[in-house]
Amino acid sequence: MSKNKKKEIDIKIAKSINKNVRSSTRKLKPILRAIVGKKVDNVIRDLTFSDKRISKDIKKTISSAVANAENNYQLDIDKLIVKEAYCGKQVIMKRFRARAKGRAAPILKPYSNLTVILTEKKKEEKHGTKS
Repeated sequence: MSKNKKKEIDIKIAKSINKNVRSSTRKLKPILRAIVGKKVDNVIRDLTFSDKRISKDIKKTISSAVANAENNYQLDIDKLIVKEAYCGKQVIMKRFRARAKGRAAPILKPYSNLTVILTEKKKEEKHGTKS
């Protein structure tokens, strides 16, 4: 046997990608960092009562991932947790606003990609000590 032999792990993950989210990655990252590792029902509850405008799009992406987990992989939706949540840059629309004396000021309208990965939580084994 070689040392480079990889163990095959049978972990089912459900993924959902939302492209062209109308927000910058700088505004998305703090929300995504806060939801990683939590149960899905708690995350959806937190996003429902969040004051951030973009939380509605994040909630929609998580709901899509839950539907993928239930329909494609037959995972138990009560045991789902957010394994990963990250965002990346997309295009930036550039617009101009008219200013005084014939000048113009740029307006940048950034877009982002949003990816959410869910997995089923396993029961942790208790490590007992020998006495």
